[in-house]
Amino acid sequence: KNSVKAMEKELVTWSLQGKEKAALERNQIFQIPGGKDLETKVIVVLGKAGMGKSILVQKICQDWSNGEFSQFEFVFWFDCKQISLPEKQYSLKDLLLEFFVKPQEGSKEIFQYILQNPAKVLLVFDGFEGLHDHENFPRCSASQPEKGLCSIKELLSGLIQKKILNGCTLLLTARPKDRVYQYVSKVDKTIEIVGFSPQQRELYIAKYFDGLPYCDNALTLIKECGYLFSHCYSPVMCRFVCCLCEMVLEMGGKSLPSTLTTVFLKFVQQKIIPMQTDVTAMQNQDSLATLGHIAWYLGEKHQSAMKSDLPSKEVKEFALKYEFFLPFAFPRHSDSGEEQFGITFSDFVIQNFLGALHLMLAEEIKDKSLTKYLSFPSKKKKPYNWLDLVPRFLAGLLFLQDDPFFCSLSNKDVKQSTKKQKTLLKYIRRLQINELCPERLLELLHCIYETQNNYLLQHVALRLKPDLSFLGVLLTPPDVHVLHSILERSRKEFSLDLRNSSIDMQGLKDLVGLKNVASFRASLSDTIRLWKSLEQSKDYELLTASTEKFVLDPFKAKTMKDITDLSDLVEMREKMINCVQDASGCSSYEIPAIKNLRKLEFALGPVCGLRGFLKLVEILAAFPSLQHLDLDALSENGIGDEGAKSLSEVFPTLTSLETLNLSQNKITDVGAEKLATALPSLSSLKTLSLYNNNICDFGAENLAKALPAMESLRVLDVQYNKITAVGALQLTDSLRKCPHIKNLVMWNPTIPYGVLEHLQQLDSRISV
Repeated sequence: KNSVKAMEKELVTWSLQGKEKAALERNQIFQIPGGKDLETKVIVVLGKAGMGKSILVQKICQDWSNGEFSQFEFVFWFDCKQISLPEKQYSLKDLLLEFFVKPQEGSKEIFQYILQNPAKVLLVFDGFEGLHDHENFPRCSASQPEKGLCSIKELLSGLIQKKILNGCTLLLTARPKDRVYQYVSKVDKTIEIVGFSPQQRELYIAKYFDGLPYCDNALTLIKECGYLFSHCYSPVMCRFVCCLCEMVLEMGGKSLPSTLTTVFLKFVQQKIIPMQTDVTAMQNQDSLATLGHIAWYLGEKHQSAMKSDLPSKEVKEFALKYEFFLPFAFPRHSDSGEEQFGITFSDFVIQNFLGALHLMLAEEIKDKSLTKYLSFPSKKKKPYNWLDLVPRFLAGLLFLQDDPFFCSLSNKDVKQSTKKQKTLLKYIRRLQINELCPERLLELLHCIYETQNNYLLQHVALRLKPDLSFLGVLLTPPDVHVLHSILERSRKEFSLDLRNSSIDMQGLKDLVGLKNVASFRASLSDTIRLWKSLEQSKDYELLTASTEKFVLDPFKAKTMKDITDLSDLVEMREKMINCVQDASGCSSYEIPAIKNLRKLEFALGPVCGLRGFLKLVEILAAFPSLQHLDLDALSENGIGDEGAKSLSEVFPTLTSLETLNLSQNKITDVGAEKLATALPSLSSLKTLSLYNNNICDFGAENLAKALPAMESLRVLDVQYNKITAVGALQLTDSLRKCPHIKNLVMWNPTIPYGVLEHLQQLDSRISV
């Protein structure tokens, strides 16, 4: 194990401490610590569709026009889905001063100034997924890329490769699943938009209905439908839900649809029905079917915009009249006097819904082939995840055959719809639910929830495995809602791993509060924040339950934040104990997670290793059951002699410690002496590893003196140090007085092989 770690250490990313998430103000977006002024800086803004990436970009442009971001004299903003449509070639000058904005005079001088001052230029490419084709991204091939003609893709490639305008700042927005990092060799900063908090959702809804007579009723109505309120974390979905709520309240309605499918079916119905006549009904039906086909066709190519060549004038009028499509103008090229127009789906959700409608209504898509469009196929099949809401809408539509409006959209009879529904039921029954990866499982739960079919909901709930891990998987509020809904139906007890899932506090509170969730793991900072919130709201019952359920063991510290959070947990202990004791009447109480921590791994790397370890040592005594302390990391913590000295001072408090791994930590004879003096106080220690340090004969001598007093020790590893034959002989002599030791591993390149072989013959417990 140790040799493998030593071999692979060069593969490790050293900047783990830089990957901690933190809230960001808009004015901090372009702050890049240590960035070189002469090189192009690439900033990537990630966020799911509808999260507000484009709004952020527009706000940056507006702020710049009002005097902010003064480091930039020029800001150019491009909508990728629009600029990639005209299959033309442009020079950089065309892109900046023709395509984006055309100066009235001095174009040549302005362009020369831009070339000479690239650091003063910000280029924004909004919707990077609309530009590349997911198969290949061409390299800039022009001999003089700043003057030659290239496609839009080649120009962007040249900017990224620093062949064009090296020293400028590039801001790219993209969806999290898009393979932006395959096309960008180096990203200087990554920002992720996470959506509205529950408080921001309420604020948005209140502002939307501000001044309307049913303002208070609207918020109550939306919050009563927990699933729709959870979707309001997405700004675009929040707008849709508010729009539908407004329609319902205006018509005197008292409730909202319970699923996304019924929301959008109702939304389409409310748009079309009031203006529909018997004459136009059939025409509208045909137009919707055509738009569904276009939605799916573009979605398969990862596109949402097209040139305005719709199949017929009627379809175009229908699409624009009911705002399924929005028009836009292509900027004029200097060679062409004519202005060209394109159209784009008004919203990604509309495109998803119409795509699902196409799969339901299209004659060419047979019943048995429907299931391949769901997002939980076998590993061999490629999921259709660009239109990521299609599977949910598809599952929901399959169970809406009794809806009069949905039936009016199709010429098919009910028997045909029932047949497709049975196909889905059969598919779900045969699915190995307990073998699905977390992302696929969540997608399945969403699809089943959209059906609102009691049999399917119960079927899935009964087949979930008891240990559910969402480690490192982003859990959005809708994810949490459907997971909570399914778990609530099950009679099993569950253990949840929610670490690094970015779950919000309300979601964590809801899941932890389930009676059949027996234990959970979550990020320490999230857990502490939850406990503080419960204490402030005096919800002592859930506070007690959550402390009982929280699991910390085993814990691996990778960043300074992990150490700080662990320290905060220990600091909170007294306060928590008092709260729980007051609530339960129990006179003695310990937080189980702290009391039962048995294994602690420390892997901060060389930059923060010593600083983090000194902070960790201060709290080690708080873990009475700690049995395994491992400081052997691929990136080498390098705690050195100072860390070894600090650790040795707390040895008397570590009464349960059985395994201590100090491998690869740059400990010399000085640290070894400090350790040796205190090691006998570790009354339970069985395994000690000092592999690959800088210990010489003096350190070996001190260790040899300590061995007889270490009665619990069974294995000592001192290989790959700088011990010579002198130190080896001292260790061997000491070993004779230690019948309790079973293995001494001490191969060192500085010990002659013949000496080692001789010592092994003297004592077979010596391993070479």
